[in-house]
Parts: sequence; structure tokens; C-alpha cells
Amino acid sequence: MSEATGKYSITMPRDIAEAAKARSGPSGLSAYVAAAVARQIERDNLNEIIQVAEAEHGPVTDEAIQALRDQLHQARQEQTQGGTNAA
Repeated sequence: MSEATGKYSITMPRDIAEAAKARSGPSGLSAYVAAAVARQIERDNLNEIIQVAEAEHGPVTDEAIQALRDQLHQARQEQTQGGTNAA
């Protein structure tokens, strides 16, 4: 069963509407716009979570982000090397 839907009238720049319509494919413009709005809501929710976390713990530094990326890269390399050696 699909979720209940409603009909809404929105206004947007014509070039954006035409580009969205061209990309919407067989699912149609309404589904394309609904997916875009859902993604934006997810981003807004994540930004709210980040704001709360930063208010409590302080902002995450670029250095901390890079250190975590380095750890992830190292772990992926170790997995790849371990997978290759085990085969």
C-alpha cells in the first residue's frame, strides 16, 4: 500500500522545472520532486543533529576529520590486502 498523497501547487523557476521534468523519467515529475524534497529534509535533519552535537561538544576540526579519513583509508587498505592474501 502506498502512502497517502496530496495535490500541491508550487512555483519554481521555469528552467529548473524543465530540467526536472526532463530528468524525471517514467516515474514522473511529481515523484522526482518528492524525492528531491525528501533528500532536502534528510539534510536539514542532519544539520540539526550536527548543530546540537557541536553545541554540546564543540565543532569538529578539519584535522579531526582528516585523521578519521586516514584511519578509514588505512582500514580499507588492510581489508583489501587481507582479502587478496586470503584468496
